[in-house]
Amino acid sequence: MNTPSIMRNGDLDSPDVWQARVDLAACFRAAARMGLSEGICNHLSFMVPGRDDLFLVNPDGWSFAEITASRLLVCDFHRNVIAGDGVPEDTAFYIHARLHARLPRARAAFHTHMPNATALTMVEGDPLIWAGQSALKFYGRTVVDDAYNGLALDESEGDRIAASVGDADIVFMKHHGVLVLAPSIAKAWDDLYYLERACEVQRLAQSTGRLVVPVPVHIAEATAEQMRHEGGRDSPKLHLDSIKRQLDRDAPEYRQ
Repeated sequence: MNTPSIMRNGDLDSPDVWQARVDLAACFRAAARMGLSEGICNHLSFMVPGRDDLFLVNPDGWSFAEITASRLLVCDFHRNVIAGDGVPEDTAFYIHARLHARLPRARAAFHTHMPNATALTMVEGDPLIWAGQSALKFYGRTVVDDAYNGLALDESEGDRIAASVGDADIVFMKHHGVLVLAPSIAKAWDDLYYLERACEVQRLAQSTGRLVVPVPVHIAEATAEQMRHEGGRDSPKLHLDSIKRQLDRDAPEYRQ
């Protein structure tokens, strides 16, 4: 498939940038299919390959199910739209711009109000019980941002959220939703998907009214270490490739 030429701005018009657009659009479509989005809210972003000052993000007013590769915006940290039609939603900009500016390791930042994970931000205690195998994928990688301040409508709130992250990859935003931070789109997608699955099975277990039994700490630590390596198998890439194959069959317009 030929790469559409939608930008004429040096390194922004490259195969790597277009591939990032396609991969990110696939994540939007898959999240919509799985019920992980909310209306025209929520946002997924990724730093433009080869750049440390520009990021891809969805435009305001479009649902995840409508996102295509060319519909994504390229923005800088000062809210200038460098490429694309439209503007980012206010909270999308103030959360994602500050995350990317302050946390260079967070090349990808996925923020959703996906139902099961968000439900666990609304109850007392730590969100995850280390009882299910999928939950152990996140052992030692999470933090809870307890200081809910309403909508993120200025840089100070975006900076506060970024400062709350520390070394975590997963942020449970109290009363709000979740943030998944990763070095790649594939890794962010893989974590987003399995985080919601882990939260779903925990919610089901808790709904029985019976005691949920955590895995012993030494087993949790060892399993988390196994999941980080998986014998060199690139599971996140394989997962995203699978998503794209399904979309190529059923909704190939995401690549446009």
